[in-house]
Amino acid sequence: EVQLVESGGGLVQAGGSLRLSCAISIFTATDYYIGWFRQAPGKEREEVSCISPSISGGRIYYAASVKGRFTASSNNAKNTVYLQMNSLKPEDSAVYYCTAGWAGCMDYWGKGTLVTVSS
Repeated sequence: EVQLVESGGGLVQAGGSLRLSCAISIFTATDYYIGWFRQAPGKEREEVSCISPSISGGRIYYAASVKGRFTASSNNAKNTVYLQMNSLKPEDSAVYYCTAGWAGCMDYWGKGTLVTVSS
């Protein structure tokens, strides 16, 4: 059973930083996609970042809206992933979800953590 548990959300002023963490429990696979999505009230879900497994090149995708401000990473064992968010804007306010999968970043989802950026 895959479990994804996010933490690190909260309230921050515009221009500030937050780091989200996601603890991943995957019993059998050691090479998989890891991602972050977000959804704000009344808006469509947005893929923020997706890290491809090393066997697929280890590339990291970022949405244009966060490129240069957000950094996704994982620890060596790939059982914890992070999303460092800098220069936060009010429009970054959303519920952020950690995701994972075998062929993409959307197979498994955490319950989400709320990020609120005040102006």
